[in-house]
Amino acid sequence: MEVTYVMTPAEWGKSIEVAEQWIHFVDDSVTDKLPAGTQIEGIHPHGASYWTRTAKIAARAPDGSPAAYFLKVSQGDTGLGMVSGEFRSLLAMWKTLSNFVPTPIGYGTYKSNTNIHFLLSDFVDMTGDVPEIQAFTETLAELHTKGLSPNGMYGFEVPTYKGTIPQYTEWHDTWEESYYHSLKWFMLSEEKSQGSDDEMQQLCQGVLDKVIPRLLRPLETGGRSIQPRLIHGDLWAGNASTNMNTNLPVVYDGACLYAHNEMEMAAWRPIRHRIGKEFMQAYFHYFPASAPEEDQDDRNLLYYLRWNLKSSALFSGELRYRNMAKETMKALINKFPEGYDSWARERGEEPVHRNTPNTTLPWNT
Repeated sequence: MEVTYVMTPAEWGKSIEVAEQWIHFVDDSVTDKLPAGTQIEGIHPHGASYWTRTAKIAARAPDGSPAAYFLKVSQGDTGLGMVSGEFRSLLAMWKTLSNFVPTPIGYGTYKSNTNIHFLLSDFVDMTGDVPEIQAFTETLAELHTKGLSPNGMYGFEVPTYKGTIPQYTEWHDTWEESYYHSLKWFMLSEEKSQGSDDEMQQLCQGVLDKVIPRLLRPLETGGRSIQPRLIHGDLWAGNASTNMNTNLPVVYDGACLYAHNEMEMAAWRPIRHRIGKEFMQAYFHYFPASAPEEDQDDRNLLYYLRWNLKSSALFSGELRYRNMAKETMKALINKFPEGYDSWARERGEEPVHRNTPNTTLPWNT
């Protein structure tokens, strides 16, 4: 099935207009997802979300015991894509490692208003703090180890969203090709949001032509290999905590992909983030860095570039992330001006030539 991607940049400082009224009652479509005989006792706003409304539903299970559910509400075609992608992400992680995520229940559209959509899961009481470093990284490594792609390819079954922007999730055989398309998608999203910039385009083209082959082709050539692993896809401190009842780490708000597992750590690079480089070091104790290991930090910088492009695309008119992306691209291009072929020959490897991916998304679309 051909997927139509719609880029929807947000305005800086403004949320999607989901009225609070939609979490003041439990719509019949939500009730229909609950076990037969569940008794609703109440609903109230819970948590904070930039893009959606969120609430806690208090209930009684069919056997009379207390039960609680988490409801996330969005609106419009973009909102439907968001809850669909998040539900599929949650389900994929739950099937792989059920104690690491809230139990998914379903998603759908309100009967009372077909422009309003929802995601429903079990409610998990969380501490609000980042999880303990060893427990978190060991569990994350277990997710990556067990979460192998169902078809051996990179991608995902549906578009999953970064805020209001769908990720590129089409299936590809190689990680280099998959990441090329994914990164260019966010480059185009960023340009649509922030406007055309000649320097930006030249830097983007340099990353696509030189840096991606240099850093990603060696992962799958010269006798080296990686496998597509299930990643959460948006893993920063705001999407991870500790389950108060089990004291185990828990993650949520997934934007899953089957990808190179190291891309999970894209947001761990900045010093400002509470889940940072010390978590990366701990993670590699449980899931060692891919060969060539000496490229790991530069690969992380390349993956971090995608994070900054996404952030810039989401906030029209705020150029902080564009400027950060420019500095990252300059650093990568200056370090790898010769690209992949010269690196391979220096190592005594015969360069592997692949056709440059030809995206159907030109600049200025």
